[in-house]
Amino acid sequence: MSFSEFSVWTFIMMLAVLLFSMLLASALKQWIPFLKKSLIPVSVLGGIILLIVSTITYYAAGDYLFNLKVFGGNGESSGYSGMEVLEMITYHCLGIGFIATGMRSSKKKFTKARAGEIFDSGVTTVNGYLIQAFVGLIITLIAAYLLKVDGLISASGLLLAFGFGQGTGQALNYGKIYQIEHGFVGGGNFGLTIAALGFLVACIFGVIYINYMRRKGLIKIDNSSKRSSLEDYEEENEIPVVSSMDKFTVQIAIVLAVYALSYGLMLGFSALLPSLSDTLFGFNFFIGVLLTLPVKALLNKLYAKKIVKKRIVNNFMMDRIGGFAFDLMIVAGVAAIQIPLLATYWGVLLLLAAAGTVVTFVYVNIVCKKLFPSYRHEQFLAWFGMLTGTASTGMILLREIDGSYRTPASENLVYQTLPAMVFGFPLMFLARYAAENDLAALITCIVVAVAFVVLNIVLFRRSIFRKRTAVAVSAGAQQSEGQPSESQSAESGGSENVSEKENFDGRA
Repeated sequence: MSFSEFSVWTFIMMLAVLLFSMLLASALKQWIPFLKKSLIPVSVLGGIILLIVSTITYYAAGDYLFNLKVFGGNGESSGYSGMEVLEMITYHCLGIGFIATGMRSSKKKFTKARAGEIFDSGVTTVNGYLIQAFVGLIITLIAAYLLKVDGLISASGLLLAFGFGQGTGQALNYGKIYQIEHGFVGGGNFGLTIAALGFLVACIFGVIYINYMRRKGLIKIDNSSKRSSLEDYEEENEIPVVSSMDKFTVQIAIVLAVYALSYGLMLGFSALLPSLSDTLFGFNFFIGVLLTLPVKALLNKLYAKKIVKKRIVNNFMMDRIGGFAFDLMIVAGVAAIQIPLLATYWGVLLLLAAAGTVVTFVYVNIVCKKLFPSYRHEQFLAWFGMLTGTASTGMILLREIDGSYRTPASENLVYQTLPAMVFGFPLMFLARYAAENDLAALITCIVVAVAFVVLNIVLFRRSIFRKRTAVAVSAGAQQSEGQPSESQSAESGGSENVSEKENFDGRA
């Protein structure tokens, strides 16, 4: 091997271009007022820049930017094209980012009321996925079964829930599964495009709605920021920043060690269940997060026994690892979109994006008005940003009106992950079943609708059962006083208005 060979430098060149595109995007955001006001994340803007350059390169040179020889070519030497390497980066950054986030420690103890709000936040997140999945399936069932759109499968509408609801990584995962196992032409690109459209919806439509609320006097723009102290960067009794091993190196080692363990676990389960291999490896982020629980429990045990005297995990650095992984995931995912492969799908894609935006906006607004009235607008922006982009997009929108995080909206966004995963996990298995045929997609659509209704009963349980209890108590009180209940009044032909008038006269 010679160090002057292209193969030695191709991956480094690819990373350099991905990161440089974000630097360029950051500069453009400072120079162009429209971009600065749009709140579009730098990673998304960087990906769009590369997507434009790659598409122009395709029509000018006959291949995509990252399939040029300087980036590894079209797979002649390594077996993978540059565009496939971008998909690999997207896939692995999803798992690494979630593990880094999951390794964060929290000493916060929640009251019963706050625990209930976090539980409700998780249920709302899953309901967001469900309503997006339902609407998406309706659209693609019509497009694939009735309109016979070439290459489209009926289950592809589920990618709306993965692209809008969960972001680039999961949209790519299931798009590739549909593409490889079920013949969905351009499935991976379909999922990535939905995710990219979701980011644009979150940032552009989110800003429009913020300005609308400000003009109506519903909100005030918060230019303050959360005050930083030493506790934001380091907790008590942590390992030193610089010693025989750099503190940041320790954090990276922990994250990659957990990710390697998750790979071993997925490999073992795949050997036992070979038919579910692709599905299991699609859960790389979920398995990684689950593994952080025993790892943190083990570390806490070692701290308690004084076997390890200094705390190893640093929350601030874990946040930085997660932030880097998610930024790289987004820029690589958007850059990996191959526009020419989507020529026959643009009508369906735009319809999915429009429908997803409307149902997400309406549903989240209803939930925030009913369940979070004291910080309704803050919670709405956080959820709308997350359910069309990612959690970081939700935080970007939230910071516009709650820069100091005085409301619990930011905490709800962070801590809802566990209940959302518990309730949302079955949806991932349904997504695989739905792709079997048109009937399976239809059955999945019905199951999703039923699950949405059931989880909304869970979500609004207090108001639903409180009303029933209040009616029962009222009826019992009326009967004990010798007055007819509402049902008895109805049976005797009396109207509700007459009954109310009689009661009022009696009290007078």
